[in-house]
Order: sequence, then C-alpha cells, then structure tokens
Amino acid sequence: MRDAYVELHGPLGAGKTTFARHLLRALGVAGRVKSPTYAVMEPYELPGGSVWHFDFYRFNDPQEWEDAGFRDVFASRGLKLAEWPEKAEGLLPTPDLRITIEPLEHDARRVTLAAGTPRGQELLP
Repeated sequence: MRDAYVELHGPLGAGKTTFARHLLRALGVAGRVKSPTYAVMEPYELPGGSVWHFDFYRFNDPQEWEDAGFRDVFASRGLKLAEWPEKAEGLLPTPDLRITIEPLEHDARRVTLAAGTPRGQELLP
C-alpha cells in the first residue's frame, strides 16, 4: 500500500463512512470497521502498511487538528482517509485525491474524483 491522503466530501448521510468501510474491507481490514465520528481517528494496521480513517465532523475549530497531534500522523507513511476535512481547513495537506459524494433521488449517488497531486493522478482509473 502506498502513501496517499484522500478527502471524502459530501453532506450528512451522503455515504462517506459507508464508502470508507468498503474501501477498508477491500484493503483487507477484517473485523468491525467503526465510524471515527466520536473517536475522530480509527487506525488500522495491514500487511501493506498503516491506514488511518479520520472524521473531523465534531471539530469546532481547525486548531483541534493540531492540538490532537495529527500533524505527526499525516507526516508518517500510509493511507489517510478524512471525512469532513473542511473542519480542519488550512492545516491539512493538499489531498492526493478528493472524492465528493452527492446524494441523488432514489438512494442514488453521484461520485466525483479529482486529483490534487501527481500521486492522485496515479490513483485515478
């Protein structure tokens, strides 16, 4: 697993956590995949490297990201998935990949992928 920072955007109920759960399962996470809404971060160790799933929804100030020591996590190797990154705006690095999930009628979703770095370009199909 290579290093990457992926942002997940969309309104409440769009499916960001569901998407992250499916991705984590596809990467080999076994057992329960918890939402990080209350813990803010859920770490996973896989044979190919580390994965961190963040949910910044409960942040009231972007400085909470710095106070939590996440700068060190983001500086380390591995995959970082972040829901509600706008709550830590100005402190997060440029995302390699930005995934936007937009709810449509009848439980349908529109998913848009956008690369923010050369690494993100490599991740696009």
